[in-house]
Amino acid sequence: MITDPPGRETILRTLAEKLDDSTIKSIFPGAAPEIIRAQIAGKPLSRGIQPSVTEFNAGATADVCRLFTDGASRGNPGHAGAGISICSPEGDEISCLSTYLGQCTNNVAEYKALLLGLEHARKIGCIKLDVFLDSELIVKQINGLYKVKNASLKPLYTKVVELLNHFASWSVSHVPRAQNARADALANQGIDHR
Repeated sequence: MITDPPGRETILRTLAEKLDDSTIKSIFPGAAPEIIRAQIAGKPLSRGIQPSVTEFNAGATADVCRLFTDGASRGNPGHAGAGISICSPEGDEISCLSTYLGQCTNNVAEYKALLLGLEHARKIGCIKLDVFLDSELIVKQINGLYKVKNASLKPLYTKVVELLNHFASWSVSHVPRAQNARADALANQGIDHR
């Protein structure tokens, strides 16, 4: 007896439930299985689901760190990614992250990249931190030279300031895009591997 095949929704929901993590990771390297399952099932990404993160040199630690971050948005707003590179004072990369952020503006992506970088710097044991961004706006806002007027940036700014206060000392400086190429490449990688 031939029966009608299940509907598209049933097929997708079943696939989302039955695919194991290793299969998902082999098909979508660098993506978090829970996000792929949510997308297959047609569920919107919620605050409870963390973005996919590709992490390198995850076990590395350092007391004094240089943090380079970049956020990119294709379309502004559009698909966005974050790139984080943490280096020793001598310039050797200690750790890096690349992640897809979903849909957001470039400025939101810049702030989210900075937040991820600060959280990761704390995670690997950085005590003193020098932060470098190619977003002059964000640098001037963090350093108190510009007020944060955009409602969507205010909570991100508040969280950045809160995280910075966990470090024994910190600075946030603007660098030309060319000096932030590694973080930029990682941010674009985050978008490409969504």
